[in-house]
Amino acid sequence: MAIDIDIKDGIAEVVINNPPVNALGSEGWFEFANGIKSLGTNSDVNCVVIRAEGKGFQAGVDIKELAEDGTRIIDVNRGCYETFGAIYDCPVPVISAVHGYCLGGGIGISGASDIVIASECATFSLPEIDRGALGAATHLMRLFGMQKTRRMLYTGEAIDAQEALRLGGVESVVPKDELRDEAMALARTIADKSPKALRLAKWSLNGIELLDIKQSYRFEQGFTLELYMSPDSQEARDAFVEKRDATFTDKS
Repeated sequence: MAIDIDIKDGIAEVVINNPPVNALGSEGWFEFANGIKSLGTNSDVNCVVIRAEGKGFQAGVDIKELAEDGTRIIDVNRGCYETFGAIYDCPVPVISAVHGYCLGGGIGISGASDIVIASECATFSLPEIDRGALGAATHLMRLFGMQKTRRMLYTGEAIDAQEALRLGGVESVVPKDELRDEAMALARTIADKSPKALRLAKWSLNGIELLDIKQSYRFEQGFTLELYMSPDSQEARDAFVEKRDATFTDKS
């Protein structure tokens, strides 16, 4: 299983564990979404912590799956949409504990969460423009604001944990070996509150948010699909898999 879940003392710990880089194929995204949805209906859960094993938090979608069959973009899009939506809509608070790389879908996961804690080694980026794709700018903007999101999306550049903290996208930055403990300590503080109050607080906070995160991301996905239909998109995926520079020809 790409996603491991453990529930104890009101806290659900969701661990992404899909070596080598925790990228997820279409089936993995649906597994993730269904896991979060099941936790949202579990009365024993008052807080969710999402973290990962391995070298980094999450490296987005499985580019190799899409390079082999571009039509899988429909399933991948839907799986990502369902996962990010499930996190955002989860009736209880969700904390993402991010270490190492947080790319693409990792931005969607963390950006849909209520709180993000990062390790000192964490980096955040949307390299989609170099993979023949778009997407998750909605969630990046929720973390880091309009101007930084535009630069990161256009360039594919990464920012480190301290810059993410400066921009207000993460709550705190801690040494990597303290990341899980920090996230779980905060989760315990939250989980000890009134279950009724937590659920009403989450509902109310989502209701007053100025940006409708799900509609915004769905709008983005339409452009992602259009890009995937172009030769440049396939060339970008092929170049990534083959570890070479891409040659783009589509001027439309």
